[in-house]
Amino acid sequence: MTFHSKMFIDGSWTDSSDGAVDQVPAPASGETFAEIAHGTVADVDRAVAAAHAAFPGWAATPVGERARAFLKLADRVEDDQRTLAEIESRNVGKPISLALEEMEMIADHLRFFAGGARTMEGRAATEFVRGKTSILRRDPLGVVGSVAPWNYPLLMAIWKISPALLTGNTLVLKPSEHTPFSVLRLAELAQDLFPSGVFNVVTGDGADVGARLVSHPTVRMSSLTGSVDTGRALMRASADSNLKRLHLELGGKAPVLVFADADISLTVAKIMEGAFCNSGQDCMAASRVYVHEAVHDDLVSGLEKAVNELDLGDIADENTSMGPVITAAHRDRVEGFVARAKATGHTELIQGDNPGTGFYTAPTVVVGARHGDEIVRTEVFGPVTSVTSFGDTDDVTAWANDTEYGLAASVFTKDLARAMTVSSDLQFGTVWVNDHLPVTPEMPHGGFKQSGNGKDMSVYALEEYTEIKHVMINRESA
Repeated sequence: MTFHSKMFIDGSWTDSSDGAVDQVPAPASGETFAEIAHGTVADVDRAVAAAHAAFPGWAATPVGERARAFLKLADRVEDDQRTLAEIESRNVGKPISLALEEMEMIADHLRFFAGGARTMEGRAATEFVRGKTSILRRDPLGVVGSVAPWNYPLLMAIWKISPALLTGNTLVLKPSEHTPFSVLRLAELAQDLFPSGVFNVVTGDGADVGARLVSHPTVRMSSLTGSVDTGRALMRASADSNLKRLHLELGGKAPVLVFADADISLTVAKIMEGAFCNSGQDCMAASRVYVHEAVHDDLVSGLEKAVNELDLGDIADENTSMGPVITAAHRDRVEGFVARAKATGHTELIQGDNPGTGFYTAPTVVVGARHGDEIVRTEVFGPVTSVTSFGDTDDVTAWANDTEYGLAASVFTKDLARAMTVSSDLQFGTVWVNDHLPVTPEMPHGGFKQSGNGKDMSVYALEEYTEIKHVMINRESA
């Protein structure tokens, strides 16, 4: 399998301006398997200049033509899904079965955005002033600089690429330095679909490439999926440069509220999926479970059995349940959280197997955690969830909301009235009832509080990448 080692700028494949490269390890083995160009500030400047030059022509391209390019890209992704999945599986360390599911989602998201863009319209308002007609337009902003994460490198890149380009903007995308290869494969599939300069990919780290991109004075909007601290840095960069628009999808610490009437077997299955899918490296992961004391033991027993049945191992095997985490440093960080939780003296650990190679770490349930514990309060971003018992609905709703995050939450109950009341009271951008984790391109994804601002997916995402313009026509002079 070939992995691109070059960047894609102005319609061409190019090395870093200084020729530097980075070695990329495979999380499943820990061994270097590819190298990638280490971009520079000069590379960012070149990509932004290309995007700026391409903007007028792309903005003037009818939306139907833009949509047709995306429909062609969706077909190519579908035809190439096995290769894309194998690249992503090896680069991220996720099981091939999960990577294949994501490729199907990506093709669907591309088609949704292509159709959704054609429904975007201005509005013929009315005469608010005698003899003058007001019209509203939605215009593109210009050059967008986006930073994609390493946990879902291609899917979340699509969430940035699609609304930006389909609304007439041009784009410079920086994938994570850990996981650039599926995005570069996408650029290869798309290189003849867009005019030169419309879509650019610059690889490198956040300290130089990312920082230059989000602070560049020509970039009119920055989109980031990352940590709260990185989001704060981007806001400072916007303030210090040109007050560019920001779209931020940041951290999460999703609570799972399990009431006494919940279907425990269903709840266990959904917590397992929500907590351990993608090795728990998901900002919406089911990372803190609050369970009613009446069903606490039943839930814990079910989780213990399910954790011990998880199949960690060869990520190329379609029966594998969970892979490694992204880097050795991240593995050590996750295991540090678990060690400190154990050291509190009031918790018990349920842990699955650890193959011991690469960057694997054992899936873990921390039982007996208290609401104030670090393991409950802080985003771990790994295959770890905590279990805390409760007795009062008001208490558990307050605990769930007592966080700086507000991305996602879930409620498990058979009582529809309770489900509606609790979901209304929860301060999160998405609330599932008797489920956890599924997303669909028709519905928005985004958080409250310090989980960010703006929405990915849905027509609301398309609106994020446009500017509303008021045009007033003096009919008396016509």
